[in-house]
Amino acid sequence: MALEKTERQKMLDSEPYWSADEDLVQGRIWAKQTVKELDAAFPNEKERIRITKKLLGQADDTTYLEKNAYFDYGVNTFIGKNFYMNANCVILDCAKVTIGDCVMFGPNVQIYTASHPIEAKARNSGFELAYPITIGNNVWVGGGAIILPGVNIGDGAVIAAGAVVTKDVPPNVVVGGNPAKFIKAINNE
Repeated sequence: MALEKTERQKMLDSEPYWSADEDLVQGRIWAKQTVKELDAAFPNEKERIRITKKLLGQADDTTYLEKNAYFDYGVNTFIGKNFYMNANCVILDCAKVTIGDCVMFGPNVQIYTASHPIEAKARNSGFELAYPITIGNNVWVGGGAIILPGVNIGDGAVIAAGAVVTKDVPPNVVVGGNPAKFIKAINNE
């Protein structure tokens, strides 16, 4: 007999899940408390690194989060080496967020894995959905950009400030606008 999935596992598997589940509520509270602890640690570098590693699913000594970060859970965000996130960024990591090496976020970048049904009756039921986001290596996400659920961004891409990324972005291109569209190719050889 198969065990029933928890709401957390449904969330991570991109299935409809009940966000008011007590385990999920406690996870969001923990993330808020940990970010508050992180903000209070400045300018103590050793403490900042320790708390960053506690907060995220994967981070290292080169992961730098400026103040006022927001994560739904934190533990569902996996970051490579040499990551910099400017102030006031939001990562709604209900599904897995994977960020490669040498990635930079400008201020107010927003990463949304969370989604809701588009039909009113289903949306009003309280069930939510979440789709993973992957950001490759050597990516720069400009200030105020928004990356929507399920998007993959290729290595070497640049997301222009204020862009709303609704579809996958190939490697080595600049995209911008709302919705984000191809602007030009980048020679990253």
